[in-house]
Amino acid sequence: MAFLLGFLIALAIGVTGVGQGTLTAPLLILLLGLPPEVAVGTALLFGALIKVPASGVYLLRGGVDRRALGLLLLGGGPGALLGALALAAFREARDLVLLLVGLTVALSAGLGLLGSLRGRKVRERLHLLPPAALGIGLITGFSSGGTGSLGNLLLLHTTRLPPRQVVGTILLFGQLLALLGGGIHLGFGHVHSELLLPLVLGGLLGASLGAFLSAWLPPKPLRVALLLWLLLVGSQLAYRGGSVWLRSIW
Repeated sequence: MAFLLGFLIALAIGVTGVGQGTLTAPLLILLLGLPPEVAVGTALLFGALIKVPASGVYLLRGGVDRRALGLLLLGGGPGALLGALALAAFREARDLVLLLVGLTVALSAGLGLLGSLRGRKVRERLHLLPPAALGIGLITGFSSGGTGSLGNLLLLHTTRLPPRQVVGTILLFGQLLALLGGGIHLGFGHVHSELLLPLVLGGLLGASLGAFLSAWLPPKPLRVALLLWLLLVGSQLAYRGGSVWLRSIW
């Protein structure tokens, strides 16, 4: 089951370019019944490992802007650390965590849809990268989602980087945040190590097939469809967590 799940998640990512963190943790919660903090920690390390081949290719081919990456990490690194620590601190309030993870997934999907449907601005505002990346890091460390959709939106609206460098820079940025946040969660025991290996093996196979299919399938309609589905999944998680949490406090 874990191998198939990793394969399908990475296949969707390879074809559409979105969804790794936003997609993995909700499915681990909904389909495999993992606690939110374990789902997030496992999803972060899964995402970091399956991105190794792609990020290596972008680096070797000059598809990463080092200046933008450094500015992103200046804010995103501390943010991911704080987000992971916040999830560890609130892990006993699992219904509240589930509500927040669901809201984050829905927000990330909604912003991704906005970015898919709007045009690009070209005014360069590099000074906004560190503070904005701090927020992205917080979201990533707490929920495993948001780096791709929010990061791409950020670079598209604050830099003049070509699309290829936007994708490559955010890919490596997300991988480094996932390693940092996933490492913190691993230290707290919030990683399901038995599931991680089959997830990664399936993910590497799915990512390879997805990259091949992306040359033949129209990515934008598939991306919009996936983001709409993620919006629904995030709303469902938020409803599940919020309804139980509200009953508990009343």
